[in-house]
Amino acid sequence: MDTLNLGILAHVDAGKTSLTERLLYAAGVIDHVGRVDDGDTQTDTLALERRRGITIKSAVVSFEVDGTVVNLIDTPGHPDFIAEVERVLDVLDGVVLVVSAVEGVQAQTRVLMRTLRRLGLPVLIFVNKIDRSGARSEALLGEIAAKLSIDVVSMGSVRDLGTKDATFVPYAGTAVEVVEPLADHDDVLLTSYLAERPMTAERVRGELAEQTRTGQVHPVFFGSAITGAGVDALTAGIAALLPTAGGDVTAEPSGSVFKIERGSDGQKVALIRMFNGSLRVRDRLRFGRGHGYPDQRGRAPRRNVPRGFDGRSDRSGLGPGSRPYRRPGGSSAPPSRRGGLRPAHLGNGRSARPSRSSPSAASGFD
Repeated sequence: MDTLNLGILAHVDAGKTSLTERLLYAAGVIDHVGRVDDGDTQTDTLALERRRGITIKSAVVSFEVDGTVVNLIDTPGHPDFIAEVERVLDVLDGVVLVVSAVEGVQAQTRVLMRTLRRLGLPVLIFVNKIDRSGARSEALLGEIAAKLSIDVVSMGSVRDLGTKDATFVPYAGTAVEVVEPLADHDDVLLTSYLAERPMTAERVRGELAEQTRTGQVHPVFFGSAITGAGVDALTAGIAALLPTAGGDVTAEPSGSVFKIERGSDGQKVALIRMFNGSLRVRDRLRFGRGHGYPDQRGRAPRRNVPRGFDGRSDRSGLGPGSRPYRRPGGSSAPPSRRGGLRPAHLGNGRSARPSRSSPSAASGFD
């Protein structure tokens, strides 16, 4: 079974956590949709998060869609907690960037998109809150393209915009609104389009997926996390357009511990992105090449710079004073993103949520 590590990012109050709830509900993981205002969402578990109605720490939840296990990471939108976003960027395979249909592109939206493009991550855009008064659709598409400096592909139209009955109607696979933006980046498709040769929906979908994964275009879906409008189309787009994780489970273990937290019983829980290999209960690992240090150069890492057990810095260049990871030789390309997210209990001999098809959790790292 394939694995997709998906990040939900946005400016504060755009509706990331509400969208996460709706995706979990649509996948059958939960039997009712929690509300941020009611403090009963799956990913906002801290007392302060529930009281203030904001996300403070990143949280991981999983669901399955079309044979793919999606590890979804809900991240904070407030710039005060940007470090929580930084930690997860290097472990993602794709991103859903949420934009409010009323407020549109905001300051943090632009910061996030610049970073995502620098890292080469494929991005789907979900325009949320189409059921609110003052919501925009066509005008907002132009704003997204202009302010984020990207090429967008509208995946459908909105009916009854700005009302509680607002719905999202996906375009047909060969619709002009889908084909024209793709033809700007593909000469063969452009020739067929100008010559009015018939094109199959499968051909267009394949080209859309390829250009999305290479960052040439960014599909835009509209909907409402509260009413559920457009969420089914977004879910299908996540499965069809974003790349799944790769990696060789028989290779030597290689991964990054991007977050350590405390479980409900007080035990340490590490969230690990495996790039290769697999980990099992009570496996022992040597950090880096030195004597137990996480740093490959044999010295302890600097404080406040999270590192994986391969000695690589998590810094992505998003926050003040940070910089992107650079490979030996000066390349600033991000490290290969392979494998799945697997949480592990450290030091208690138990693993959480083992997977039959992807690298599993392990303990004993401390």
